[in-house]
Amino acid sequence: MTVITRFAPSPTGRLHVGNIRTALHNWMFARANGGKFVLRIDDTDPERSEERFVDAIRADLDWLGMTPDAEERQSARFALYEARFATLVASGHVYPAYETTQELDLKRKIQAGRGLPPIYDRAALALDDDARAKLEADGVKPHWRFKLDHDAPIAWIDLIRGPQAFEPRTMSDPVVRRADGSWLYMLPSAIDDIDMAITHVVRGEDHVSNTALQLQMFAAMNATAPQFAHEALLTGAEGKLSKRLGSLGVDHFRKVGIEPQAVRALLARIGTSDPVEPIADAAPLIAGFDFARFGRAPARFDEVELAALNARILHALPFEAVAERLPEGMDLAAWEAVRPNLVTLADAADWWGVIEGPVAVEGDIDGEYLDQAFAAAGEIDWSGDPWHALTARLKAETGRKGKALFLPLRLALTGRDHGPDMAALLPLIGHERALERLAVR
Repeated sequence: MTVITRFAPSPTGRLHVGNIRTALHNWMFARANGGKFVLRIDDTDPERSEERFVDAIRADLDWLGMTPDAEERQSARFALYEARFATLVASGHVYPAYETTQELDLKRKIQAGRGLPPIYDRAALALDDDARAKLEADGVKPHWRFKLDHDAPIAWIDLIRGPQAFEPRTMSDPVVRRADGSWLYMLPSAIDDIDMAITHVVRGEDHVSNTALQLQMFAAMNATAPQFAHEALLTGAEGKLSKRLGSLGVDHFRKVGIEPQAVRALLARIGTSDPVEPIADAAPLIAGFDFARFGRAPARFDEVELAALNARILHALPFEAVAERLPEGMDLAAWEAVRPNLVTLADAADWWGVIEGPVAVEGDIDGEYLDQAFAAAGEIDWSGDPWHALTARLKAETGRKGKALFLPLRLALTGRDHGPDMAALLPLIGHERALERLAVR
């Protein structure tokens, strides 16, 4: 069996961090098993679906290194849905219902007043042909419901949650098609999973009850259902479900300087028993992917943790991985010098400015000491290790050591009291610029 997973976003907005995590886990599972990862654009709602969001979804997946093996669009598959729908109507698995929204609301209020669950009472099944004909003659268009088999308990082994069981008598027959002919999510999704030979569906635990309903749809279509893995939902750093998570996406991550490898490394592991580590290469993440390591507790997403992880990943990235995004002229030596001090890649431009100059020094520095440093810098050998040559000479001449020796030099040469190792930085600043900076009062 070839493993085939799918990620099925609706193009009604940008992907947020929860969507990205779902896509990532589907992609990782497919790659871990030598399978295929399919992007399915669920664009059955023409009023809300926008092509710009389709383009954005593709771009976001590409940025994260998760380019799909295939792409499908539900809007191109209506003929298939119609054919399956007609077969289900003919077999009695789908039936028309004529209640208005107001009538259904009233039924639910009455049930609530009696302490009963708000389950559809199947009144539409009691209508005979004459009653249905009269309603349609009066201009009442039906919506369509899938008829659950009350005598077939629903059970499956979830790859994350373990054994799951639902009693269909406690569930309403789901509406699968609106009165205007448009489709709701569940039936087209099940039809596509069959037609695309989807073997595994990874999605959020908020879909567990949908899975219970869809399992009977697969059975009604004489199809083998995929295996399902329902993962815990993300929570914010405050420990509660956060609306902010719905606004965090690739645009946000790029704006604040987060690397795709950091997003991938964090979302691959949070909610599992594996430690979150600064792993830039997707291969080891994929190799260790296992649903048995996923927990049931909500997965905590913390932007502070992501930022720290991003810095650690940057500190290990080779020059080739970032060269195209570095300031013009910044070479391997400069990258290796400033890399340990970066929080985001944008910081590299700041340190390149320190190297290239000019720099501004705030506060007073001992002028006599800078005169001595200027003289020493003009006489030392710059072809080897100028920083240690300079500090060794100044230590011998002035008796200074530690902070008193190093800090005034760093301030004068870089304009900052912290930063990359000066042994790596000073050769990049160079002889002439160093003399110019040491001469400035």
